[in-house]
Amino acid sequence: MIFKQYFEPDTSTFTYLLGCERTKQAVLIDTVESEVQHYIKDLEEHGLKLVYTLETHVHADHVTGADTLRQKLGSKSVVHRDAGAMCGDLLVTDGVHIIVGNIDLEVRYTPGHTNGCVSYFAGDRIFTGDALLIGGCGRTDFQSGDSGQLYDSIHAQIFSLDDDVIIYPGHDYNGNTVSTVGEERKNNKRLGNNRSREDFIKLMSELKLAYPKYIDTALPANQACGRVEIPQAS
Repeated sequence: MIFKQYFEPDTSTFTYLLGCERTKQAVLIDTVESEVQHYIKDLEEHGLKLVYTLETHVHADHVTGADTLRQKLGSKSVVHRDAGAMCGDLLVTDGVHIIVGNIDLEVRYTPGHTNGCVSYFAGDRIFTGDALLIGGCGRTDFQSGDSGQLYDSIHAQIFSLDDDVIIYPGHDYNGNTVSTVGEERKNNKRLGNNRSREDFIKLMSELKLAYPKYIDTALPANQACGRVEIPQAS
């Protein structure tokens, strides 16, 4: 498998390219509009055809590149049916398998950060979006977030996996790039060491987090799969 992790520094967002070496088909997970040309360049260099752009949720911190890539390359946008982005070409639910060549991505519904969050499980690795981060987790104070639901999602859908399954998150703000289920189950600052559901809900309720910097632009754009209207010069 061809695999690449991208990092967009302004919003500390990770994007992931997975390509099948046999069929030359590929997917991108959690694209960023400003980085589209980088993805296209790498796809061309590897001779890959982009089949799907996968969203882990409707993002509030950056604009997805899904629509631009759809227009340029003919790829299809994939979101959960409850994400609030009916513009998606494929609206998925828990347990659906997205198969591209030799790549098999199982959709695991992991709501709590938002009510439309999913993680994508590929056997030896899982792409957790904003549900589970390295040493932390997504906030639960907007976009229909629910701390108890996030706790349940992570334990049922991620912490239930083998210790050596690799975790690739949607963001990192501390210079980390990768973790494992075992590491997060043991040492995650918000969820690790068998923290109880009650304690987790209390911890999350006491966080004093700033209003997301780009939410007023990103949220409506992402509900339209990244289709942004560019003001015309007068």
